[in-house]
Amino acid sequence: MGDNNSIIIPEETIINKIFLIRGQKVMVDRDLADLYCVEAKRLKEAVRRNADRFPEDFMFEMTHEEFQNWRTQFASSNSERMGLRYAPFCFTEQGVTMLSCILNNKKAIETNIRIIRVFTKMREMLLTHKDILLKLEQFERQLVKNSEDIQVVFTALKQFLIHKQKPRRQIGYKQYTED
Repeated sequence: MGDNNSIIIPEETIINKIFLIRGQKVMVDRDLADLYCVEAKRLKEAVRRNADRFPEDFMFEMTHEEFQNWRTQFASSNSERMGLRYAPFCFTEQGVTMLSCILNNKKAIETNIRIIRVFTKMREMLLTHKDILLKLEQFERQLVKNSEDIQVVFTALKQFLIHKQKPRRQIGYKQYTED
């Protein structure tokens, strides 16, 4: 396993570097390069040299629109914006695994194992809490339906308040008094 000199990356650090892009959980090249202790430029070069190992379901490059959106949402400080001239490569869990094959150094392998464990843990948590998510979805649908029903009631009440009723003839027994 790892030696005493290796630094263990906290799970939270890895989780904070996982983004949802195109409906997939991905990590971007510059974050992976930081974790693997290699230059982002070298990581991209290695990927380009081994392009056949990275089909689109393993890795893709952000479109210009995705890049601009990601930049404004996640790369907020000026220091983080530096070097963000080009759309990053996005690696799915399988792509991260493939990276360890082409970045064959001890640090990359240890980091890759840690990242894959985090991805696995996230998937297990999702499966474990699937029933809770389903209940929440049911609750949300019911809430929306109830909200619509309440809106109908309020609309009807407003109509009564807006339209003045004509005075109605009183009904019932009349009591006559003699003068």
